[in-house]
Formats: sequence, structure tokens, C-alpha cells
Amino acid sequence: MEDLDQEQAIPTTINMSNKKKQLLSTAMKRTSEWIFSQEIPSDVTVNVGGASFSLHKFPLVSKCGYIRNLVSESSDTDLSVIEIPEIPGGAEAFELAAKFCYGINFEINTENIAMLRCAAEFLEMTEDHGVGNLVGRTEAYLNEVALKSIAGAVSVLHSSENFGEIAESIKLVSRCIDAIAYIACKESQFCLSGRSESSTEGVIPSSVSHPKPLVDWWAEDLTVLRIDVFQRVLYAMIARGFKHYALGPILMLYAQKSLRGLEMFGKGRKKIEPKQEHEKRVVLETVVSLLPREKNAMSVSFLSLLLRAAIYLETTVACRLDLEKRMGLQLGQAVLDDLLIPSYSFTGDTLFDMDTVQRILMNYLEYEVEGNRHGLGYNGDDEFVSPPPSDMERVGKLMESYLAEIASDRNLTVSKFISLAEIVPEQARITEDGMYRAVDIYLKAHPAISDMERKKVCSLMDCQKLSREACAHAAQNDRLPVQTVVQVLYFEQQRLRDVMNGNFIGGESPAFPPSKMNVYPTDIHPVVPDELSRLKRENETLKLELVKMKMKLKEIEKTSNTSTIGSPLVNTAPSVDKPPLPRKSFINSMSKKLGKLYPFVRSDGLTPPKTRTRPPKDRRHSIS
Repeated sequence: MEDLDQEQAIPTTINMSNKKKQLLSTAMKRTSEWIFSQEIPSDVTVNVGGASFSLHKFPLVSKCGYIRNLVSESSDTDLSVIEIPEIPGGAEAFELAAKFCYGINFEINTENIAMLRCAAEFLEMTEDHGVGNLVGRTEAYLNEVALKSIAGAVSVLHSSENFGEIAESIKLVSRCIDAIAYIACKESQFCLSGRSESSTEGVIPSSVSHPKPLVDWWAEDLTVLRIDVFQRVLYAMIARGFKHYALGPILMLYAQKSLRGLEMFGKGRKKIEPKQEHEKRVVLETVVSLLPREKNAMSVSFLSLLLRAAIYLETTVACRLDLEKRMGLQLGQAVLDDLLIPSYSFTGDTLFDMDTVQRILMNYLEYEVEGNRHGLGYNGDDEFVSPPPSDMERVGKLMESYLAEIASDRNLTVSKFISLAEIVPEQARITEDGMYRAVDIYLKAHPAISDMERKKVCSLMDCQKLSREACAHAAQNDRLPVQTVVQVLYFEQQRLRDVMNGNFIGGESPAFPPSKMNVYPTDIHPVVPDELSRLKRENETLKLELVKMKMKLKEIEKTSNTSTIGSPLVNTAPSVDKPPLPRKSFINSMSKKLGKLYPFVRSDGLTPPKTRTRPPKDRRHSIS
């Protein structure tokens, strides 16, 4: 804070310096002139911005070149009314300029300095019309106070947005932007040491790890700027060596504040004012164009929010595709909520935007399979780097969860459900439990589909990769076609044969590690120490049963071979590729034997009763 005229009247003392005496005399002189002028009737009325000021020509003409030219060029020698229609800042700015002409003290601060500087330029209050005029005073304040800090420079720049061309012509905007960029790079830890590094930043491979960007203390100040000015500030920072990937937190703050008020999570779409919608659309498209290209510079959740807003505001197709590609690049880090993008339409379509998610998954697979020399898949030596298996597995589980979430939508057609499920690669699915869960939910929510469609939906899963719990459920699932149930029983029989042949006695199938098997049930409780002894006894009993049943199965096979002698039409050797179609009596006998050999255990550890009852429908995603 600074007084415009620091020549204040102070008591005279014996030790007063000569300079203070001079300032005192000048202040007393101006004060006396002001008091004297009040006794003289005003000779001119100035109309500015709807306000009228009754003033005197002499103090105005002595400081203000604009008014001097109006008076000298007027044909009326007794000009009594002056019209100033378009002065920057309007009546408020002219009032402060008039006070300066009369020598009245007032306060200059970062809030009014832009207005004063533009008004002084408009009124031509330069040194040509008086020493220490308003232009010089405002310039001194800008250079010595306002542009020395980011907060001050941002405040001046924000005020300059209202003065358009005149602020640009006096280079007030560019000076503020340059000051902000200089101080930001000086204060930030994410600024390159030299321009040579800055010139090569655009080709830094995304596989190189960067330190996690932090939000600098000054980033919040930039959120008050208009989007075009904000964009110019970021460009200036990058030109001075600010690292591009560190712009992420700044853009996140700006987007969160600028896009506030969009109702993107409700059931319906609330219309906003066209002007406001246009402004937010421009903000979003500009923010997306400024996003850093480096991988992991932005979180997937933030990219998902931007994509929802882009769909809601109906931005350009290029903007939406850019966000989809960015999400595909980091799909392994996403969670289910990031993909549940509402469908903002009233055409009776699905609740969620499946087409967008399908394109995101396709982008991920494109990066994973083909690679991209300017993004994912290549290191500094141009060698292709395949994503780790854990990343692919996370994507597979994520897509299975997404399919299970959307499966209950009554408007979801069979073709659309199958088209999305078929894209999920098989190598991303350790077991088929997640796919079976999604299929079962879909069949439960769409009981009216035909048998052919039911078979197509069930063909999405590989019955050979189902866990024991999933097989137990599928064997008793009335919603599944008979062919699917037969396949489940056949592959379970093969697994049982491997167990009895000693390949993996007393354990799971060798194809699936024990740690990977129990991914299907979600409510399995850990084994308490008190049950260990009981489980050991049961394990010994099962081993004995296995030995007994092995002998019984050999006898059954001998009996079956004997009964089929002389019947060339019956093929007793099971096919490797397809499950056999044995006689009905053989299926019945095998089902009974398998039930005695290995009672299917539910997820709660209890044996299902003989009478089939339907469990309560208390959870949306449970299979019942």
C-alpha cells in the first residue's frame, strides 16, 4: 500500500531535514490551492460513465493532455461540458485521476493499479504535461511493488482482463505474464536448468520415471485468471524451462474450479445457460490441450472426470478421443468407478456409456500389442517393452467387474454385451470366475432372451478355467443351458481324474495355483485356528475316500467296456477336444459317484442341502 502523494503536512521540528521542509511547503501550497479552489465556482462539468463531476479547467488541463486537447480544439471558448464516454475504469477511474490533478492523496494498491495505469494512458497524463504525472507514478508502483510477487502480478493481470486493447497496447498484460513465469520458475523445483534441456523435453520417453509433481504454493492464485490468459501464462512458464509434466496439478486445480457447477452425476441432465455452457466448453477443451503427454502425469480419476464433462458439454470429437486415449494408456491404474460413465441421453439407451469404455479398452490393447514409439511400449533405446503381466491381469479383473456392473441393465442388448466381453483378452483372465459372474447376472436380469442368445452369452466363458466354487454354482444353476452344465461337469471330471492319478492329490487342479482359485466368492471368511484340527481330520477322510473311489471307478469302466463289446456304433473313447455324450445311465451314475467323492462346498464352507432353495436377493452383484 502506498500513498499517491506522500507530501503530507507534518509538524515542523528543529531537527527536520531540508527535504522534509521542502515536501511540507509543497503539500501546504497544494492544500491551500485546493481550499482556495472550493471558493471558486466550477467552470466545467465532466460526464463520465453516467456520473457528473463539477470541476475546474485549470487543474485538469495542467495534468491531463486529453482534456487539454478537447478544450483547445473546441470552437466554444466557454466550454462548460466535457463528455468522456469510454475511459477505462469508468467514473471510478476518472475520479481518482481528478483527485491526482487536484493534489488530493489516495491509495494505490494491486486492486486499482491496472485501472489507474490504463486511465492515465487514456487521459494522456504523461511527463509531457507535468513532472511526476500519473503515468510515471503508476509505472513506479508496478515495477517496485506489484510485479515483485506472484500474488501481486496475478492480481494486476486479473484486473487487466477488463481493459482489453489498451492494457495490451501498453504491454501491461505481457509484463505481468512474464513476471509470473519468471517468479514461478524461480520458486519451483520443477524448472529445467537450461534451455537446452527444455528443447528436448518433448521427446522424453514416457517410460522414464518422473518425481511426483506437487502443487506449488502459488498455483491457487492462477485459478482466478481467464482461460486465454491462463494459457498464455503456462506457455510463458514452459518457455522459461518449467517442466511440462509438472503442469498437471496446476491444470487440475484450474479445471476443478472452472468446471464447478456441472451436474454430471444425476439421473437427468440439467440444462445450464448457453453462455455459461459455451464458456465451460472452451475451458475444458483448452485444459485438455494443455495436459502433459507424459504417462502418469495425471491420475486416471481426473481424466475420467474430464471425460464425463466432455461428454456432458458435447465438446469436439478430438477432445473426447484424446481423453479416451489417455485413459487407455493408464487403464491398469483405473478402478471401476472411473469407467462408470453415465449415458447423457434420453433415447432409452443403456444407463452407462459402453461405447466410450469399449474405445478405451481398444486403445489399451493397441498400446499393449502394437506399441507406440512416442508413448507406451518403447524405452530410451527404442526397444519394445511389454507391460507387466500384473497390469494385464488388473485390466482383465477391471473389465469383468465392469461387465458385472452393467449386466443388470434391462436395456443392454445381447449383441452389445457380447461385443464388449469378447474384447477382453484371454491372457488377462486368470480364471473365468469373473466372466461367469457377469454372465450369470446378465441371464438373471434378462430372463426373456432366447435359448440361442443364452448359448451365445455362455460361450463367452471357458468352463475349463472355472474354480471349484464356480463349478459348484454352475452345476446347480438353472439359468445356464444344458450344454454348458455338461461342459462344467465334464471338465470337473477331468480335474478329478488328474487328482486321482496322483498329479495333485488332495489339492486343486495343477492349472490353477491355490492362491488364484478363490477369486470367485467375495464373502469367504478366513480359517480360524480352532478349525484346523477338524480340517485335518476331514482331509485324511477325503484321502481315504479318494483311494476307494479310484477302485470303484476302475470297476465301472470295466463294466462299461464289457457292455459295449460288439456294439460298433457306441464310441467309448472320450474325445479330447469335445466332451463325450455318454448314455443317460452313465451320466446318472457318474453324478452320484462324484457327489459322494467330492461334495461341492459353498463359499460359506457348508454343504448345500439336497432340497434346492433360492437364496435371498440382497445384493445386486451376487449370483443366486
